[in-house]
Amino acid sequence: MTHPALSTGAVAVITGGASGIGLAAAEKLAARGLKVAIADLPGEKLDAAATQVAAVARGGAGDVLAVATDVSRPEDLERLEEIVAGRFGGTDLLMNNAGVQPGSAIFGPFANWEKVLGVNLMGIIHGCRAFGPKMIARGRPGLIVNTGSKQGITTPPGDPAYNVSKAGVKAFTEALEHELRNTPGYQVSARLFIPGFVFTPLAAGGRTEKPAGAWTAAQTVDFLLEKLEAGDFYILCPDNDVPRALDEKRIAWAAGDIIENRPPLSRWHKDYAEAFAAFVKGA
Repeated sequence: MTHPALSTGAVAVITGGASGIGLAAAEKLAARGLKVAIADLPGEKLDAAATQVAAVARGGAGDVLAVATDVSRPEDLERLEEIVAGRFGGTDLLMNNAGVQPGSAIFGPFANWEKVLGVNLMGIIHGCRAFGPKMIARGRPGLIVNTGSKQGITTPPGDPAYNVSKAGVKAFTEALEHELRNTPGYQVSARLFIPGFVFTPLAAGGRTEKPAGAWTAAQTVDFLLEKLEAGDFYILCPDNDVPRALDEKRIAWAAGDIIENRPPLSRWHKDYAEAFAAFVKGA
């Protein structure tokens, strides 16, 4: 059964909607008959995305809105909510999807830390705080989908700012859903979207052809929509390289570092390489 927030005539707001997963989601939802607002930084990319989404929108160009938005600025999210409410009457589905990954190091440039945390974590918090109360006040079923990452769960070495931001998204979204489900009268719920290896501008690394191991953004959004309909909270996406069973092993091992009092990130520690390999094999 289709969730009301995904049905024809519902209103979806997608940050980071000018490319990648956000754009794929905007196209699929518009083709379903939803009214769609895409938010992204101003420029030709946002304008082109709006034209692209309007071309497939079941309701025509009038059901598509593009709003220049910097999600690291709370006032921009508040303005976005007001514009969407004025145009479409309110929001049924909020997809906090905007993200950046310029790279980082523990003692590297602080500007990278500020940018990553400002967009990836605070952008989601700003979005939920700007839209959440208004969505609740409408008194109708709604969904808030926050884009996390497997890197926020297993926290591999190499990009600590990104890991910290996505770990924060996981903790925030869990707390959000707990509050939403335990407050009488609330009909809005939250979901944590955890993509796998997806070929998007964020992850392309300059490549122009999709690696065999990656899913397309459209495949990933299809999986997201399927799991939203099923009611899953943790929407853990596989890809062509990593099946769910392997993700589960990696997540369990990461939690085991605490339980077993192993060194942090022991999966990448030379003294635990054989033990991890045996764990994955089920030995």
